[in-house]
Amino acid sequence: MSVGAVGLAFTGSVLGQTRMLTPEVQMGPFYPMIKELDADADLTMLSGHKKRAEGQIVEVVGKVLNANGDPVKNARIEIWQANTHGRYSHGSDTNTAPLDPNFQSYAVISSDSMGRYRFKTVKPGAYPATPTWKRPPHIHLDVFGKTDRLVTQMFFPGEELNDKDAIFLGLGKDKTAATASVLAPTPEIEKGATLLNWDIVLNKG
Repeated sequence: MSVGAVGLAFTGSVLGQTRMLTPEVQMGPFYPMIKELDADADLTMLSGHKKRAEGQIVEVVGKVLNANGDPVKNARIEIWQANTHGRYSHGSDTNTAPLDPNFQSYAVISSDSMGRYRFKTVKPGAYPATPTWKRPPHIHLDVFGKTDRLVTQMFFPGEELNDKDAIFLGLGKDKTAATASVLAPTPEIEKGATLLNWDIVLNKG
């Protein structure tokens, strides 16, 4: 699924305006060493499967920008996350939550000529990192611009677990730049889905 496949409404950016950089956040232990063959922008459906992934459908749209607000075109964005039950499709994940055989847990997309990107997924579930620490819903991204590379995590707004998460709290004033915002659904978004906006701001691009 290409970025321009649907006419989604993207938020505007003011050129020349200094933007808050998206913070670097640890890659975590579940980066997929074995990549899925189906790695397109729709993580809710696997090629050849008749059933869809379980969970709340989420569409994420945004732009890859540099600190001046200039678009970064053709940025490569790797995406990986837990399924709706909070489990990664990774051999090292000892979580006993169920796997979802219809969920595409990994994707590779690119920003377009205006720096825009989009993907469709399901909201990842929270999961126990330790017996006393439960991670909030989040999505991992590894972004390759022309000059910069950024490993980060996108957090969901309004999550109670955000303010109990050591990683999120460790971002300090950068928490805002790591948190997506909710947009009003557009006609192109399927009924019942959540539309989120999250710009990725690299230093030089």
